[in-house]
Amino acid sequence: MIMDIARNINSIKKELPEKVRLVAVSKTKPNEDILEAYNAGHKIFGENKVQDLVQKQEQLPKDIEWHFIGHPQTNKVKYIAPFIHLIHGVDSLKLLKTLDKEAKKWDRQIACLLQFHIAEEDTKFGLSLSEAREILKSKEFKAFGHVVVAGVMGMATYTENTAQIRNEFKALKTIFKTLKNEYFSEVISFSEISMGMSDDYHIAVEEGSTMIRVGSKIFGERNY
Repeated sequence: MIMDIARNINSIKKELPEKVRLVAVSKTKPNEDILEAYNAGHKIFGENKVQDLVQKQEQLPKDIEWHFIGHPQTNKVKYIAPFIHLIHGVDSLKLLKTLDKEAKKWDRQIACLLQFHIAEEDTKFGLSLSEAREILKSKEFKAFGHVVVAGVMGMATYTENTAQIRNEFKALKTIFKTLKNEYFSEVISFSEISMGMSDDYHIAVEEGSTMIRVGSKIFGERNY
């Protein structure tokens, strides 16, 4: 089946409120597919493998805004530090420390989202609210000058129970408000709630998502 990538992107964007951004999840997809989306005016793409991301960044237009949507290994952060726009899956002080160190080498700031475990599935990564508080009130975190926490991210349980999905997204919105209140009340850049994927982004948007990550609805099923 040939996907009409440009049409898919534009139809998703049309139904999104103005403040919600679309990250086109291009992992496993060839450059041609990304260029088709790019030529339709889309510039935000998400990858989850460092090696693939570095290759694509070298080969594709330089004004693409690359998001790392996986869980980057600390020893590979250095490869994406010069150009990455946003890292969606940060769930440890160790990773924040590495991001800060690598960003400093390039004299830039790297924005990231704290990932929370909101699903009932054990396979999903993420912090609890108390773990996040531990990080944010630590002396180490306060000393960072090159990493910026721009918001929160979470994935709902993979289920057809929409009430459960909705409650999980509500929980992430509550976490965002709590952290905003306690640690980021004066920080304008702490503004993102990244939640919602191909199957559940409509619910996520209703519950306050500012950023959705959509792959198969744009590019078709993944190529492995």
